[in-house]
Amino acid sequence: MDSVRKRFRELHAAGTFVMPNAWDVGSARVLRQAGFPAVATTSSGLAAALGKLDQQVTRDELVAHVTAVAAAIDVPVSVDSEWLFADTADGIAETVDLLAAAGAAGLSIEDYHPVTGSVQPLDVSAERVGAAAEAARRHDLVLTARAENLLYGHTDLDDTIARLIAYRDAGADVLFAPGLTGSDDIARVVAAVRAPVNVLALSGTPSVPDLAALGVRRVSTGGSLAWVAYGALRDAARELLESGTTGFRARGLTSAEVEATFGG
Repeated sequence: MDSVRKRFRELHAAGTFVMPNAWDVGSARVLRQAGFPAVATTSSGLAAALGKLDQQVTRDELVAHVTAVAAAIDVPVSVDSEWLFADTADGIAETVDLLAAAGAAGLSIEDYHPVTGSVQPLDVSAERVGAAAEAARRHDLVLTARAENLLYGHTDLDDTIARLIAYRDAGADVLFAPGLTGSDDIARVVAAVRAPVNVLALSGTPSVPDLAALGVRRVSTGGSLAWVAYGALRDAARELLESGTTGFRARGLTSAEVEATFGG
């Protein structure tokens, strides 16, 4: 485990890498087989796999999920751990400890509180990041701090940047403002925070080579791959129900790919 965590930290030292988000063990193994150097979980994708909406997964369900995914692949796993399921420093540390024991190489903390339904004040959020950073350091986990402004209608980029800088100063290793899409805004964030920046690949986001040119260190996909997979399932189901044909089989994994991905 120490070597996996070391590899994950080293990925953030230079260059740009893509860390796609898996929603179950099978998708994690597909992504590992594709050659990605690290895999993340996704809160919305995991929730869908459990038949729930995002922000309805319990901490116990997340820990069980991380345990299974980390055991199934030999690359670092970073956890979308939402608000870390706690309001106190001790509770935050407990969640970090549980995810470390489950096999995580990294994890994230958001400044949006799903219970209050709001982005928390900066001072409160920075204190929470500090508590998470202190706990993460004990396990050499890479901590990502997320400023959720853009996802909840707060478009003041100055405030987002101020939050990211405060989270960096509180001990976060990686900064992330999901919802950034414009090249100028991304470049501005990268220049301002002077630390590794993660960008979520969305419609309209620059390509990975373009993000690399802007200085972005890490690119993730969030729940999008899960929705693509569920969309493919929907389309296949419609074809089978409406026309009775099975053309969808041509788009599936081959027997060789199934063996290579799941046979080891």
